[in-house]
Amino acid sequence: MDYKDYTFTAWCNSHLRKAGTGIENIDEDFRNGLKLMLLLEVISGETLPKPDRGKMRFHKIANVNKALDFIASKGVKLVSIGAEEIVDGNLKMTLGMIWTIILRFAIQDISVEEMTAKEGLLLWCQRKTAPYKNVNVQNFHLSFKDGLAFCALIHRHRPDLIDYSKLSKDNPLENLNTAFDVAEKYLDIPRMLDPDDLINTPKPDERAIMTYVSCYYHAFQGAQQNTAMPDERAVMTYVSSYYHCFSGAQKAETAANRICKVLKVNQENERLMEEYERLASDLLEWIRRTMPWLNSRQTDNSLAGCQKKLEDYRTYRRKHKPPRVEQKAKLETNFNTLQTKLRLSNRPAYMPTEGKMVSDIAQSWKGLEIAEKAFEEWLLSEMMRLERLEYLAQKFKHKADIHEDWTRGKEEMLQSQDFRQCKLYDIKALKKKHEAFESDLAAHQDRVEQIAAIAQELNTLEYHEVANVNARCQRICSQWDRLGALTQRRRAALDDAERVLEQIDLLHLEFAKRAAPFNNWLDGTREDLVDMFIVHTIEEISGLMDAHARFKATLGEADKEYQAIVNLVHQVESIVKQHQIPGGLENPYTTLTAHELNRKWSDVRQLVPQRDATLAAELRKQQNNENLRRQFAEKANAVGPWIERQMDAVTAIGMGLQGSLEDQLHRLKEYESGVYAYKPHIEELERIHQAVQEGMIFENRYSQYTMETLRVGWEQLLTSINRTINEVENQILTRDSKGITQEQLTEFRASFNHFDKNRTGRLAPEELKSCLVSLGYSIGKDRQGELDFQRILAVVDPNNTGYVSFDAFLDFMTRESTDTDTAEQVIDSFRILAGDKPFITAEELRRELPPDQAEYCVSRMPPYRGPGAPPGALDYMAFSTALYGETDL
Repeated sequence: MDYKDYTFTAWCNSHLRKAGTGIENIDEDFRNGLKLMLLLEVISGETLPKPDRGKMRFHKIANVNKALDFIASKGVKLVSIGAEEIVDGNLKMTLGMIWTIILRFAIQDISVEEMTAKEGLLLWCQRKTAPYKNVNVQNFHLSFKDGLAFCALIHRHRPDLIDYSKLSKDNPLENLNTAFDVAEKYLDIPRMLDPDDLINTPKPDERAIMTYVSCYYHAFQGAQQNTAMPDERAVMTYVSSYYHCFSGAQKAETAANRICKVLKVNQENERLMEEYERLASDLLEWIRRTMPWLNSRQTDNSLAGCQKKLEDYRTYRRKHKPPRVEQKAKLETNFNTLQTKLRLSNRPAYMPTEGKMVSDIAQSWKGLEIAEKAFEEWLLSEMMRLERLEYLAQKFKHKADIHEDWTRGKEEMLQSQDFRQCKLYDIKALKKKHEAFESDLAAHQDRVEQIAAIAQELNTLEYHEVANVNARCQRICSQWDRLGALTQRRRAALDDAERVLEQIDLLHLEFAKRAAPFNNWLDGTREDLVDMFIVHTIEEISGLMDAHARFKATLGEADKEYQAIVNLVHQVESIVKQHQIPGGLENPYTTLTAHELNRKWSDVRQLVPQRDATLAAELRKQQNNENLRRQFAEKANAVGPWIERQMDAVTAIGMGLQGSLEDQLHRLKEYESGVYAYKPHIEELERIHQAVQEGMIFENRYSQYTMETLRVGWEQLLTSINRTINEVENQILTRDSKGITQEQLTEFRASFNHFDKNRTGRLAPEELKSCLVSLGYSIGKDRQGELDFQRILAVVDPNNTGYVSFDAFLDFMTRESTDTDTAEQVIDSFRILAGDKPFITAEELRRELPPDQAEYCVSRMPPYRGPGAPPGALDYMAFSTALYGETDL
């Protein structure tokens, strides 16, 4: 047989020998059910029904069924184990049944620090072997292969039986034989394991070792337990032989366990405090570094610089802020968990360093979000302003270039004295030419005014090159004033010579009169056709296209005017050719020529289709922007309600009336996973939103949701889930640590919710009173009842906020229903370890406590100041009261 069969057989014989019998083959000797029933009677101390003595198969099945029914009556569920398999000698089923019996009667009742079975037995082994060199019990297979763990368990309780200092990790066979021989000879624990099998097996069978180690536990730990056994005298003899040896050890171990439990709580609380301080400092420092950037309103006053700043902001929102949102949620969760642990362990509430309260962090975070909103609004408005500036600057330059081109040489022409040398006909012609110039000059008045108006707007909008604009505008205006003055002086001079003017070439005059305005119209039309424009909607671009269509409808009339003007030139050419007039082709009234008009008219006809293409491209752009609006709205209209539904679902779970706390926590975890799985939808919305902003789309009439509202809703949903998970985990912690039942917790939550009419998560004083009365709490209507209620209020609302949260209410009801550890209990435990002395030494602490907890006490305990204490004595009373906030170390 393998060593597992050997172990189970030895374990069964260790009990059957008390009844004067035993087994040799575990798969054969239990087949008739008789020894199986006898084994159960020995280990349980109870009497089973009378067995059937027949040798037929049905007699054997009946006996095995009686044994299995007895096992089931002890709350053990037998899976796939039937009487027929045992009777047929099925080794696998028989071993499974024996392991079930061992678990129920030898291991299940083992309890260490509220742990049971395997975990409790493992913790017991770890506690007992902690001080021993080369022993590190982490499991029930490899940790016991070298035999030192078995020897350490025996030496811890019976140092007289083994000299542990002479043992070596390099001699596992010797160690195992030593432990097994001593256990069998002095502790009445039979050999259940084969040393050779243990050493040569890569991973020993866990169940075999647990079975054998449980015998050590019952031998050492159960010495004082009044376990029923068939032979009362044997039990009394056994107990009396070990009582004096182990009773003091048991008492000291109980005290050590209590101290370890309290110190673990204190160490964990200090770790959480340090982590909170670190996270809070890091988050506040990040906010402090970020705020100056968000509050800055300075740019290089250029469109490219502003676009770069906007891209930096988007990178901040997309990459830098999300990890800080998660850090803030984790910070709040850690703080609430810490406060709950402190409250449940009767420790003083944790007060963070000044400036690092949760409220301080929330205030700083709120200021950050306000600064973000203001910064984003400023950036968008600045973009619009700078875009407008660029447009105006280009328009100013375009109009100024046209005007300066027109004025070039005009001052010299107006100052010319050429008419003084001309003949009468030429003087007359000069006068007519001047009249045409005055008409042209008047036509340009609007352009000068437009240039001045654009320059004024650039000044108002603080254009970064406004000095150059002002200088150029001033030159144009000054020149315009000079042209006006020079025109008046020249007209006066020509008027003086008007009496000598006798002839006029009507055709030249007619050409000049009609060509000048037509030329001006051509200039204006060309200017309008190349004019830049800014639109943000389909309606705006449609308006421009409609205006352009109306303009094209006027081109027929313009063509007629053009043909009429060209016809005048043709008439002149005909007359000159007919009459051979020298210089007759020169028009004394205008510098315009048919060739120039033809060129400009050709330019206009070419610019019209170009304008059509430009407007069509802009229409496509606006249609794309419209599609982006619709795409964002469609996604937002799905994401927004989804977030609201998740918020409602989390709120409903937070009310606490939907199943057990574990069920609520499970559903919250599922919601949390679902929310994080939904995050790609939010990220897709962010991408669409960025495309919307890059297209300078500033409004969306298809959705009530904005990206800002969805961001806030998403962050609130994450915060709500984390907060609710924290609340449920705190309630589970409260329930488990304080020993209240799920039914009690459900009753407390149901009563609290019933009187929380507005679902605010808190009760007013009168609502609290009604809630306590509904739970059976007696509060009289007389003066004494009011005094009692005021004392309760002082407990649940120490800061006089005027309301009571569910955590405070639950803490009060828990204290009313359960007992908790106190400083007095910890002092009593230390007194036991110290042997009733008012002080304790470092050596005693290191001997009785695990190394890390022993060193924790040595480093924290103050020196004992009382009389008769040896050097290095420690004051465990002051230390214990300080743990509960009653004194200061």
